[in-house]
Amino acid sequence: MSISTSGGEQRRPSVVSTGKKAPAGDKPAADKATGGKATGTKPAAKTASGARVPAGRTGGKKPQQRRPVTPVKVSHGRSWGNIAIFVAVGILAAGIIGYGAYAVIQNGRSWEDKAAAIDGIVNYRETDPSAVDPLPGKESHEPGPQTYKVNPPVGSTHNNAWQNCMGDVYDAPIANEHAVHSLEHGAVWITYRPDLPADQVEKLAEKVRGNEYMLMSPFENLDRPISLQAWGYQLKVDNADDSRIDEFIEALRVNASVEPGATCSGGITATGTTPRDNVPGDQTMPQGS
Repeated sequence: MSISTSGGEQRRPSVVSTGKKAPAGDKPAADKATGGKATGTKPAAKTASGARVPAGRTGGKKPQQRRPVTPVKVSHGRSWGNIAIFVAVGILAAGIIGYGAYAVIQNGRSWEDKAAAIDGIVNYRETDPSAVDPLPGKESHEPGPQTYKVNPPVGSTHNNAWQNCMGDVYDAPIANEHAVHSLEHGAVWITYRPDLPADQVEKLAEKVRGNEYMLMSPFENLDRPISLQAWGYQLKVDNADDSRIDEFIEALRVNASVEPGATCSGGITATGTTPRDNVPGDQTMPQGS
């Protein structure tokens, strides 16, 4: 039946639960209303013991789903420090290999080739042999002053006594005739203008002191500040820091000798441009001298 109100016919009110349990054996009102048919609600699930669990529940509580964790991307920048180390090591290794190859090549070259590679060097043995060979009509050893085609001289006729060349540094000019004999033994003779600054003179002296087959002295009227001589070779430079000085010494000291094994000790140690005749030398004086 329906209840009529001033507002018109209303639907039957819903069943309100009073909190009291339904009588045993009775079915819920909903089941009676539907005649026991399903109303579209999900049937209760059963637990392992056979007890029914309200639909949508498995253990009394609905399990919470964890939100997926988004991976955090860590930006790894380039390790420039390690890269720099690798590059430096690579350059060092290449340098060592390159220098080793260069050293092997250099050691395999003859001293003549090393001398020829020096920029500005003059090889009078090839360009003007007359500046090296004994003067016409004379022996290699002659007393008295001699005339030289090249100054400072690089060879030709000379005195029978040599200038001591055991790393000697002379502070005054010496006789050409004795110095040329030292060149014949394989010495390198460094000459310089008397007005060369003292610090430049000292740098040259450091290359001479304590080194056999080396001597040094001032020389008047040089056209360049410094001139180096070996038998048949000459190199002129403007500064004692010129790297070619060391190259000249390395290539020609001892090697340029035309009397291999001849000594540099026991020679003249006095200065002065006049040769000292009749001083015992390494060869017999020519007859009639």
